[in-house]
Amino acid sequence: MPVPPTATARSSAAPTPTLAAPPAHRRTDAPPPGTAVEKKGEQAADGLVRWAAFCCVLVPVVLVVYGTSLAGAAGAALGLVSVTAACRLLLRRSERGLRAETARGGRRH
Repeated sequence: MPVPPTATARSSAAPTPTLAAPPAHRRTDAPPPGTAVEKKGEQAADGLVRWAAFCCVLVPVVLVVYGTSLAGAAGAALGLVSVTAACRLLLRRSERGLRAETARGGRRH
């Protein structure tokens, strides 16, 4: 029985890595405090929290419309609210740490 050709036999070009960016394109430091980039990041985080809060309301409503019990929908809402609150807390803590790090003049790694 003949052996199927391998990928290296079909192509003579060496494979190139696609996951890592070239060293010249990597960011090594955070933006200075108060810049438009930092404010845009904070706005994005606020928008993310707003969407999560909206989903905490929307999901239980959809569950009730599709026949889930009120207790089941309330349990889902409680779970979503707790996960959203934990994520918001971690996001705010991360933002504070980034601001403190850039105020010191340190570099992100």
